[in-house]
Amino acid sequence: MIVREALMADPRVLQAGVSAREAAELLTHPHVSSVLVADGEQLVGCIGAENIVAAVAKGLDLRTATAGEVADGDVVTLRPDMPLDEALHRMAELDVERLAVTDDGRLLGVLSREPLARRLAEDEPPPPLEES
Repeated sequence: MIVREALMADPRVLQAGVSAREAAELLTHPHVSSVLVADGEQLVGCIGAENIVAAVAKGLDLRTATAGEVADGDVVTLRPDMPLDEALHRMAELDVERLAVTDDGRLLGVLSREPLARRLAEDEPPPPLEES
């Protein structure tokens, strides 16, 4: 299997022109640790709590600063044709729960580690029974 077959299409994404405050508000939700930022369909960055703190420390007003201005543009992504086991290994190396999947910069979706690990485990044949 490849990444394209397991990704979550239509992830929650903020457009680069919206206020950084919208991203900050999303980050207050318990299960949201980062927010992807796009310009149309092109992934331009990601915002985490550390980006919000850095923006405030620089004196930016989150109501007028845009998500694109606050986002970290150095986003690790996966290719849609990457084998799933390779993607899981990469996520484990980076110690991340999810990664964006892009094709020439165009955001296709997000791959999450936990459902991916479950899916791979389901695809593995059961271990052979030991004879006694």
